[in-house]
Amino acid sequence: MAEKEEIYSSGIKYKGIFSFKDYYKFCYEWLTEEVGLDLGEKKYKEQVVGNSKNIEIKWEGTKKITDYFKWVIKVSFLILDLQEVEIQKGSAKIKSNKGSVKVKISGTLVRDYNGEFSNSGFKKFLREIYDKWVIPARIEQMEDKLAGKCDGFSSQIKAYLD
Repeated sequence: MAEKEEIYSSGIKYKGIFSFKDYYKFCYEWLTEEVGLDLGEKKYKEQVVGNSKNIEIKWEGTKKITDYFKWVIKVSFLILDLQEVEIQKGSAKIKSNKGSVKVKISGTLVRDYNGEFSNSGFKKFLREIYDKWVIPARIEQMEDKLAGKCDGFSSQIKAYLD
């Protein structure tokens, strides 16, 4: 069985005006292009409440780093009271949205994701020795890279919304 360890966990809250369509596209492209994740949408739930919408989205993305390491990044969005608004930009009026956004980001480092060292007690013992004595610096490097990518995504979201 693969060894999983959550390395990063963070949340963001924002309330104001933003384009939901552009925001969704920005987040998806940043994760697939900048991080290189194979990203899948696990949940998309839209609920109309009066003249506004509540939207819940869950993404899970993976990236194989080596034959031994894999990243799993999970992102969940909760958009509440999403409404269409018109805003003045220069001399033109453009359509946008307003509402509140909550984003949760978690990053997990998966070791031995193929379970190569899991099919016997002796191999599990070897994996523990390998992890603890042979590659601890490599594990720390992978954890730092994953945390850096997650933190970068968090910073990009904040900058986009502001």
